[in-house]
Amino acid sequence: MATNLVQIDNDEEIKERLEGERARLRKIAGLDQPTHFHRPVERAFKAEERDRVTILFGGFTWKHEDLIRAVFQGCGYRCEKLPVPNVAAFQTGKEFGNNGQCNPTYFTVGNLVQYLQFLEKEGLSRDKILNNFVFFTAGSCGPCRFGMYEAEYRFALKNAGFDGFRVLLFKDSDGIKAASGEPGLKFTIDFGFGMLNAMHLGDVINDLIYQIRPFEVNKGETDRVFREMVDGLCDDLRDRDSFEIEQRAPARLKAKFESNKVLRNTANVLGKMHEHLWGKDYLNALHTARDRMDRIEVDRTKVKPVVKITGEFWAQITEGDGNFHMFDFLEREGAQVVVEPIATWVAYLLYQAKAHAIAKWPVNRPHRNPAWYELKKNMANYFGLHKKLWGLGFGEKAWQYFYHRTIKNMGGITHHLVPQTDLAELAHPFYNQFARGGEGHLEVGKNVYYTVHKLCHMVLALKPFGCMPSSQSDGVQSAVVNKFKDMIFLPIETSGEGEVNAHSRVQMALGEAKVKAKTEFEQCLKSTGKSLDEIRDYIAEHPELRRPFYHLPHREGVAGTAAQFILHVSDRMDKSTRLWKRSRVPGIAVPSAA
Repeated sequence: MATNLVQIDNDEEIKERLEGERARLRKIAGLDQPTHFHRPVERAFKAEERDRVTILFGGFTWKHEDLIRAVFQGCGYRCEKLPVPNVAAFQTGKEFGNNGQCNPTYFTVGNLVQYLQFLEKEGLSRDKILNNFVFFTAGSCGPCRFGMYEAEYRFALKNAGFDGFRVLLFKDSDGIKAASGEPGLKFTIDFGFGMLNAMHLGDVINDLIYQIRPFEVNKGETDRVFREMVDGLCDDLRDRDSFEIEQRAPARLKAKFESNKVLRNTANVLGKMHEHLWGKDYLNALHTARDRMDRIEVDRTKVKPVVKITGEFWAQITEGDGNFHMFDFLEREGAQVVVEPIATWVAYLLYQAKAHAIAKWPVNRPHRNPAWYELKKNMANYFGLHKKLWGLGFGEKAWQYFYHRTIKNMGGITHHLVPQTDLAELAHPFYNQFARGGEGHLEVGKNVYYTVHKLCHMVLALKPFGCMPSSQSDGVQSAVVNKFKDMIFLPIETSGEGEVNAHSRVQMALGEAKVKAKTEFEQCLKSTGKSLDEIRDYIAEHPELRRPFYHLPHREGVAGTAAQFILHVSDRMDKSTRLWKRSRVPGIAVPSAA
C-alpha cells in the first residue's frame, strides 16, 4: 500500500516538471502571449510636456517638411524633421525590424533609430531621449502592410534599445491627435488650417520646381530661389500673430466678447478661418513668393520628354535612396518630371467614402422597400444617405477650391487635380474601384488618363519591392498596355539595393520617350512654317516669354512643353504680322501686339 502511494507522488512530480518545462520553452519561443492581440498601452504625450518634448517626423519632400515644421513651431510645439532616409537607414531598419516588411517601413524606422543613436552619441541619455522626443507618423487599418507600420516601429525601437519611445499617429479615421487621446498634440483651428496651407503649398511648390528647373537658363538658380522662397513662407507660417477677437474687436465690443464665451469662441473660429485662408498677410506672402520665382529665366525651346510619376504613396514622393533618387536621375537624363501631389490622395479618400456610402446604402438604409405613399420612410431613406453625401461633397469641393486657389496665387501654372470620377471611369474596365489597398484603382486610372489625353510621353510607376496592392496594379497594367499600343509604361520596384539596374531600365524606356518627344516637336515646328532660329529671335525680343509664369495655353494632343511653346510663339508671330500689315493700310488704327 505504501509503495503505491510513493508511485503516485512520483507521477505527480513528473507531471509538474513536464508542465514547467513546457511553460519555459513556450516563453522562450514567445508562445505564452494572449491569443488576441492588444495594442500596447503607451505613455501619454501631455500638454505640460510641450515645452521640453520635441516632435520628430519625416518621409515627405523637403518643401513639405519645412512648411509643416513651421506650422508646428508656430503653434507652440518643439519640432524637428528627420534627415532624408538613406541606404544605411534601410539596413538599420532590416537589422532591428521583422523580416518581410516593405522598404518604406525599413527606411522610415531605420532612419528614426539612426537619429536616436545620433542623439545618444551627442551625449543624451536614453532616459532623456525617451522622455523628450516623440515620433509623429501616419497610421492606417488598410489591408496591406501599411496597417502594421505602428507595430513595426515599436518592435524595431524595442530591439534597438529604445523600448517605450512614443509614437503618435495621424490616422484618417480619427484625425490629428495623439493615439493616447491626450491633449499633448491638440487639434486647434490654427493648427488645422495652418497644416492645410502647408500641405497645399508643399504640393504646389513641389510641382513648380519640377516644371521650372528643367528649363532654367542659369544652372542652379531654381534651387537657390526656391530655397529662399520656402524660407520666407516658413517665416510667415511660424511667426504670424494668431487671431484673437478680444484683441481685434473694437473697444466698445471687447467687454461683450469677454463676458460671452459662446460668442467669443464663435467669433474666434470664424476670424481664424478668414485669417488663414483670406488674410492679407498670408496672400501677400504668396504673392511675394510668386514674384521671387518669376525672376528665374527659362528657355522652353529645350525638347524634353514628359514623365508622369505614379505608384505607391511613399515611393512616389520621397526624394532620396528610397526611390533611387529617381527624380534627380530623370532630370539629369533630360526629362521633365510631373510629380503627384499629396492632395490627390486626400481627394481619393473623399471620393471613396462617397462611393462606399452609395454602394452600402441598400444594406444600411433604415427602411426596406417602403411603398410610394409611405412618405416618412422614403424621406428617412433619402436624407439618411444624402446628408452624408452632402457633407463629403462639401469636403471635396472645399479641398479642391483651396488647393486651386493656392495654385492661382502662386503663378497659376501648377497642374490641377484630376477629377476622381474620370479616374474611376477610366480604370473601371480594368480595375474595380472598390478593391482596397495602396492607391486602389488610381495607378491604372492615372496611366490611362495621362495617355489618352496626351499629357505625357511616359508613365513611371514607383513602388516598394513586394508591395501587394501595387503588384495587383502591375498585373492589370499588362491588359492596359495591350489596349493602348502607343503607351510607354514602366513599373519600378524600389528597395535598398538595385539602383543601377533600376536606372538602366528607366534609361531604356526613356530612350523611347525621347524619340516620341523629338518627333512631336519636329512635327509641330514643321507645321508652323518657321525655323527654330526665327522663333528664338522672336523670344529674345519679348522677355515675358522667358518668364516661368508666362501663361502657355494647352494644345490638345500635344504633350511636350517645347512643342506647346513653339506653337504658341508661332501664333503670336502670325498675329503680330497680321497687325503690322493692317497698320500699313491708311485710316486704320491698330493696337500694339501683346
